[in-house]
Amino acid sequence: MSVKTTWLITGTSRGIGLEFVRQLAASPQNLVIASCRNPDTASDLKAIVSEAKGTVHVVPLDVSDLESVKGVEKYVKEIIGEEPLDYLLNNAAINPGEEGAFEISPEIFTKTINTNVLGPVKLTETLLPYLERSRRPVVMNMSTGLASIGIDLGPKCAVYSASKTTLNMITYKQAKAKPEIIFFAVDPGWVKTEMGGEGAFLEPDFSVSHLLKLLRSITVEQSGQFFRYDGSTLPW
Repeated sequence: MSVKTTWLITGTSRGIGLEFVRQLAASPQNLVIASCRNPDTASDLKAIVSEAKGTVHVVPLDVSDLESVKGVEKYVKEIIGEEPLDYLLNNAAINPGEEGAFEISPEIFTKTINTNVLGPVKLTETLLPYLERSRRPVVMNMSTGLASIGIDLGPKCAVYSASKTTLNMITYKQAKAKPEIIFFAVDPGWVKTEMGGEGAFLEPDFSVSHLLKLLRSITVEQSGQFFRYDGSTLPW
């Protein structure tokens, strides 16, 4: 019996996360744990599960709620037991909008940091024992070109940008703390999703197909870096 490749993906009810599940579910080689805040109302995700050639389990997870993050471990244990988790895709995030550097709400800032940084960090920590069982564990932290100071995209989306810049630094620190695990931050491009909004030009299937190539080809030597979806490196 062939050993399945195991994936856990956050934020799978829509957008890029949903497309990850769609593409991975097409192969019987994959076992996918698809998490989202409200599985009962995730109709598009349910439709993919019903036609999956691979194995897909849908579990509840709200990355902004640390109790939910901690609690997801029981679902993972039920699904894969003592087997490894090969890939963790920290995809779920929020973008509070176009606020500038002098228009920051403390409440929105705190919620964004909790969701976009603390949630992924604590989820990775929770699932670390499962990742450490894998022969090639990979953690992808979804970032954005807006997080790059070097690209210089101006004053827009200050809170969202700051949260993802923080996540980039955490990714680097994770890679240094656990050199046997591959960690990387990635900009998926400007994708036509609800979060991407008007003006986006990349289709979700295009972005995700390239991200999967990167996930499968990235090496330990590249751990801790910041990439574009096509595998090119981005300035910090």
